Amino acid sequence: AWHLMAAAEIPERLARRVVFHEITHEAIEEAFSHPGKINMDLVNAQQARRILDRLVGYQISPLLWERVRNRLTAGRVQSVAVRLIVEREREIQNFVPEEYWSIEAELAKKIEEGEKEYPSFTAKLYRLRGEEVDLKSEDDVRPIVDELETATYIITKIKRGTRRRRPAAPFTTSTMQQEASRKLGFTARRTMAVAQQLYMGLPIGEEGEVGLITYMRTDSTNVAEEAQAQAREYIGKRFGEKFLPAKPPKYKTKARVAQEAHEAIRPTSVFREPRAIKQYLTRDQYRLYNLIWQRFVASQMAPAVMDTMSVDIAAVPQRELVSGQVVDSSLQKPDYLFRATGSNVRFPGFLIVYQEGRDEDQPEEEEVGRIFPPLDEGEILRLLRLLPEQHFTQPPPRYTDATLVRTLEEYGIGRPSTYAPTIATIQNRGYVVREGRALRPTEIAFIVNDLLMKHFPEIMDYEFTAHMEEDLDRIARGEEDWVAVLRRFYGPFSQTLERAKQNMEYLNLGDQPTGEVCEKCGSPMVIRWGRYGKFIACSNYPACRNTKSFYVRTGVRCPECGGELLERRTRRGRVFYGCENYDGDNPDSCQFTTWNRPLPQPCPKCGGLLTEGRKGMAKCVQCEEEFALEELEVAEAPVGS
Repeated sequence: AWHLMAAAEIPERLARRVVFHEITHEAIEEAFSHPGKINMDLVNAQQARRILDRLVGYQISPLLWERVRNRLTAGRVQSVAVRLIVEREREIQNFVPEEYWSIEAELAKKIEEGEKEYPSFTAKLYRLRGEEVDLKSEDDVRPIVDELETATYIITKIKRGTRRRRPAAPFTTSTMQQEASRKLGFTARRTMAVAQQLYMGLPIGEEGEVGLITYMRTDSTNVAEEAQAQAREYIGKRFGEKFLPAKPPKYKTKARVAQEAHEAIRPTSVFREPRAIKQYLTRDQYRLYNLIWQRFVASQMAPAVMDTMSVDIAAVPQRELVSGQVVDSSLQKPDYLFRATGSNVRFPGFLIVYQEGRDEDQPEEEEVGRIFPPLDEGEILRLLRLLPEQHFTQPPPRYTDATLVRTLEEYGIGRPSTYAPTIATIQNRGYVVREGRALRPTEIAFIVNDLLMKHFPEIMDYEFTAHMEEDLDRIARGEEDWVAVLRRFYGPFSQTLERAKQNMEYLNLGDQPTGEVCEKCGSPMVIRWGRYGKFIACSNYPACRNTKSFYVRTGVRCPECGGELLERRTRRGRVFYGCENYDGDNPDSCQFTTWNRPLPQPCPKCGGLLTEGRKGMAKCVQCEEEFALEELEVAEAPVGS
């Protein structure tokens, strides 16, 4: 609005600004009946943000072109996002799986002949001699299992209770992106593109063109009173009064800094049920609208009520029995304490409409719907079997759109409108490739990240970047002068930039000779960097466009023809391993490929090819047996090209 006034030379006394959060007849009519003035604090905050981003991006990026290679960019938010992804990848690379064991017991009520048979249940070894269970190997487990096989199992404590589970808040931009990633498999960019369509308006039968959701760039969980009243009316009619909380719920955003004047993302009319308008929407539009509608309706409903139950069971070994009987002293501090927990839904509340998704790095919830037989304290149970199980600790998962957005928001980095373009930019610049839903950094991401960490530590610092966001929000609230904020930033930054110009290394990751000649024109072949990493190309480009995949030798032989397996990349940058004898023009050539890294050791069972799995395990391609990587003394990753 400010730019429009400046460009058209409209006097301030003649201009009014109207604000609406949804494109519906009522909302626009209401906005025009209450016009306001342009908020210069918001204008100044936007000016400061744009200038800050250009000071960083426009001055560091050319330095990367000169010292590393062309087409690289740096940015105040994008470089920090790349740092998060690179550091997570290094955690994964440096992770050493550790073995640990768990022991569960399948138990059942003792019954006399002719009595009703109740279902069994499992309990997990919870305390070992009063301490947390810490079993590192099968040698640790074996003597315990031997003793537990003949132990007496007696219930020492039963705890029953109730727990109220509250619904999640209506969507903000970041939570919508996260949930669309978890439940629909959408990227952040795809989510925002579809949400824009729903917001701008779509033709819905006799209604004509109508905006289906409120504004989709927001970090507020506030809901207008009229919308809450409408939701309560709908819930009461559709599900009954018991599904309504006594008062309309209020939610506080989890964002580090939020603009609470905005509304959450919600349907413009809760009575416009997804299934009623499905025929007018594309598949993506319907799925996202359904998600937004369900989340909003659930957020206005009563909590779910869960009945919880926890059962402690002492396993008393034979050596502690007196005349074959359990004595009280054995139950006060038992050597082996098992615990079984579960919950059942007494009242579903909001769960009848919606349940929030869960990320891979979030803990699993307790088992819901678990059935226990009728149990009493002091009751002796039958042991049906023991279930010792070997596990290996897992590295942290790679970031997805959902977890990266969540982390950026937790740090207070970026704004709702920046998450999707930031993720798109770091992919377009070749810093990150997508493997399924996971974001994996490329080789160039490590190189640029390490250079920026060394020469621009403040720009790459999470807290510094978050502090800049707070300064920008203070400008928007009229608490800071925007020029003063820029001056405070640029003084130290310009000095850092000059030092970097003097000291940053020249890596020159340009064309590197391969020693090969192009079979099409005879010019030298060179290694070049593309969006998804290295590739081999003719130096006579653009006259000759001959290219080949860049590969790394593994030294491991193909199980089908004996050729060497080479590490290659797909067009999208994903690593795979294929036989050197593959010829795309010859269907009779060797077609063997695998996504998993081949290992130099042969299978201990059949001598076949072993490949690295995801859980600290190796798996044989031929016999499909699995082995712990630790036991195989696996060699380092391949070198040489």
